[in-house]
Amino acid sequence: MLDRLAALESEFRLLEARLADPDVIADQARYGSLARRYSELEPIVTAAIELRTRTDDIAAASSMLEGSTGDDREFARDELTAAQADVVGLEATLHRLLLPKDPNEGRDVIVEIRGAEGGEEANLWARDLFELYQAFAQRRGWRFEVLGSQASSMGGFDEVAFKVAGDAAWTRMQHEGGTHRVQRVPVTESQGRIHTSSATVAVFPEADEVDVELPDRDLKVDVYRSSGPGGQSVNTTDSAVRITHLPTGLVVSMQDQKSQLQNKAKALVVLRARLLKARQDAAAAEASEVRRDQVGAGGRADKIRTYNYKDSRVTDHRVNLTVHKLDRVLAGELEEISDALVAADEARRLAEGDRGGGGG
Repeated sequence: MLDRLAALESEFRLLEARLADPDVIADQARYGSLARRYSELEPIVTAAIELRTRTDDIAAASSMLEGSTGDDREFARDELTAAQADVVGLEATLHRLLLPKDPNEGRDVIVEIRGAEGGEEANLWARDLFELYQAFAQRRGWRFEVLGSQASSMGGFDEVAFKVAGDAAWTRMQHEGGTHRVQRVPVTESQGRIHTSSATVAVFPEADEVDVELPDRDLKVDVYRSSGPGGQSVNTTDSAVRITHLPTGLVVSMQDQKSQLQNKAKALVVLRARLLKARQDAAAAEASEVRRDQVGAGGRADKIRTYNYKDSRVTDHRVNLTVHKLDRVLAGELEEISDALVAADEARRLAEGDRGGGGG
């Protein structure tokens, strides 16, 4: 790690000089690129310098401890303890800062929610999840845009797709992918019995056109009339669009917008996101163990999180975290669970990095 830190510090100093060069300042594109890299390196170099300083302090305090007595010895012992603690903390910080950057960091996020098991209750639960994420996005200051939806007969969602954009949106939302199980008395239950239902959440990084090319020959585009709950027509023109990606068989349908062009544009956004995620998952599977698909079959037992209304309890099964504030979570207060998932992911990547070497 020390060799890598020395190389990064050299790069940082070189960038510092280049950013003061009038020719670079005059070239805004080049200046912006160098400035972004400088900003990436700055916290690493700052921590590395502090690590060197505190390591030197350990040596100085150890030397003082050997030849001192009384108050001087006590002072040296306290300084040694403090410096050792700082070094441990700085090393952990640098390990985290040196982790490979998530290629999706900074991308907008595409989310799809579908009712799974439980009939119309599952569709109503899909709407509740949609409203949870809408409120969470508002709390985080993210932009939230509905791309398309298919309403169910009782006001739920057969499916709904939306886009989220903002600081750390991918970092947090990526962990929401999976089957979300709810235990409650459905509005359709006349006997007051608790039922278990589920909805699936799929999370994708938004792909640019340069990330995923979609030549016309790979697409089959069908147009039809928009339909509402129960299948009744809600439009007199063929504005709804269904796009089939012929090489993979992926199908995306959109009908919320009034024009065929708008629906096609939004369908292409979702299709590109799905294809980019599929490509990334395939690459990750080749480089490491194949991980389970985030959505799974959508069954009641195939779950990442359970929401229990009777006990006002939310349990995330991946990090064994339970919070007893269901109403607040449903109102978008997802930070406690989200923080735990982000921390667990970071710990996993740190462990993988340690196993993969990286000594210096």
